[in-house]
Amino acid sequence: MIVHICRKEHFNAAHKLYNPNWSRERNEEVFGPCANENWHGHNFELIVTVKGQPDPETGFVIDLKVLGKIIKENIISKVDHKNLNLDVEFMKGKLTSCENLVLEFWKILEYQLSKVSDNAKLHCLELIETNKNSVKYYGE
Repeated sequence: MIVHICRKEHFNAAHKLYNPNWSRERNEEVFGPCANENWHGHNFELIVTVKGQPDPETGFVIDLKVLGKIIKENIISKVDHKNLNLDVEFMKGKLTSCENLVLEFWKILEYQLSKVSDNAKLHCLELIETNKNSVKYYGE
């Protein structure tokens, strides 16, 4: 029997969407105000869903405190109150769209989760940028 568990974390970050191969006008045409040369910020929410069979001794797929620690140490501490374009090593040279961000988060969390559990597998990441915009990724 497979159970899905979720952990929600929060972070604040600044970024801009800007393709350096394009003119300023093209960037503004495609990205609008998100291409603002002086950056803009969001209050992000990250929902991490892990799946697996509950352990017969604990009833846990994974201890949520352990999952929270993995997320905080490997993601939140790297992006919270940072400029995603300038301060985040794993985003260097990448457009800081939510799509690219969630792909990088997946790589990091999948690896870290594999180090602590043979049972718990990453199922879905949801990155909420605004009340209207979010991205989900299932590792496909």
